[in-house]
Amino acid sequence: MSSGFFDFFYASPDGLKLHARIYGDANSGHWPVVCLPGLTRNSRDFHELALHLSRRAERPRKIIAFDYRGRGQSAYDPDISHYTVGVEAGDILAGLAALAIEEAAFIGTSRGGLIIHVLGAMRPSVLKAIVLNDIGPAVEAAGLAHIRSYLEPAPEPKTHAEAISALRGAHGSDFPALTGADWDRMVSALYRETDEGLLPDFDPRLVDTLAGLDLTQPLPALWPQFEALTAIPLLTIRGANSKLLSIETLEQMRKRHRHIETITVEGQGHAPFLETGRLPGAIAGFLGMAERQVRSK
Repeated sequence: MSSGFFDFFYASPDGLKLHARIYGDANSGHWPVVCLPGLTRNSRDFHELALHLSRRAERPRKIIAFDYRGRGQSAYDPDISHYTVGVEAGDILAGLAALAIEEAAFIGTSRGGLIIHVLGAMRPSVLKAIVLNDIGPAVEAAGLAHIRSYLEPAPEPKTHAEAISALRGAHGSDFPALTGADWDRMVSALYRETDEGLLPDFDPRLVDTLAGLDLTQPLPALWPQFEALTAIPLLTIRGANSKLLSIETLEQMRKRHRHIETITVEGQGHAPFLETGRLPGAIAGFLGMAERQVRSK
């Protein structure tokens, strides 16, 4: 635990070996927090935020940061048709069952936020509070096209410095607020070291799941699923330069959800780094407020 976490492995409903990182004290008396990363990302994205929430915040919490199938330390799926939000939501529920967690606060970045929408339909009782990081029920096709453009083919830099250069080339205009240390952490989270050099830490076939999308047309929206979440305290974080979560969608979310708070992160795009600036404190404060409100009813 010198690193602040331990590794937890469990079986998916169809038998894959899946992984999560566990931070903090299981007996803190406060809601645990489940962290769900983006499409090709993994549990390492949440390391600094998880340390803050589990150790430094006023109300330390148990944090569970998941690797979906095909990402991080979770097994790759031989059938890429299983790389879907619905299957991944089922995997999260299996992980929570293995950990005997019946309710939690959830933080979802990008795809993780879509999974939260599906969890609300599958098992709404598990959701006590929600943080959506640069995602809503309507996804902008232009933002998904940008993601697809830099994943096809996935970059394969040989050194850490080359990886930083590649990421800055692809995302630097959307993230002028980031420091060198921020880019360094991004590389460490996204890549794994091998004898051949750095490799993106996800099944490369994930890119194929985007190939059939017609991004010239509006993407299906999840407004009915979002409506089912409107009784749950919600914090939505949007990067000011985001191409995926539009200002118009955020305004619609404000109109439809009576318990919503919003934060716009200047100098960042999709998706804001949750360990930067005032975000760790704001997230911890929101979780504490939501817990007090729910428990006072």
